[in-house]
Amino acid sequence: MGLRRNEGDAVNIQPITKTGSMEPQRDEPPAKEHTERAEEARQLRRLQVMIGMVMSVISQDPDLTLEEAAEMAANARRAALAMFPGKELTYDIIYRPRLQRVINERFRLQ
Repeated sequence: MGLRRNEGDAVNIQPITKTGSMEPQRDEPPAKEHTERAEEARQLRRLQVMIGMVMSVISQDPDLTLEEAAEMAANARRAALAMFPGKELTYDIIYRPRLQRVINERFRLQ
């Protein structure tokens, strides 16, 4: 019960790198690009946490009024656009419907 190789079978051949190893070469991004990506990832995580907290407060605070909830959503939008300038459409597609849904459910709108 062994493996037999027929003629024409594909063989996985890896190129030998400059160092002489058989490991595939990786294109490492420049350090500046890496730190920009890491910073953007941190900012995105901050935004996600912020939106989650706003949604929690809107859905759980029994003393919150509809006006206060709308103001919180507007403030969240301003904060998001301060973190990511020029991304209004992205915010309106991703986060606005979520906040609107929570407000509608909380205050039984529609």
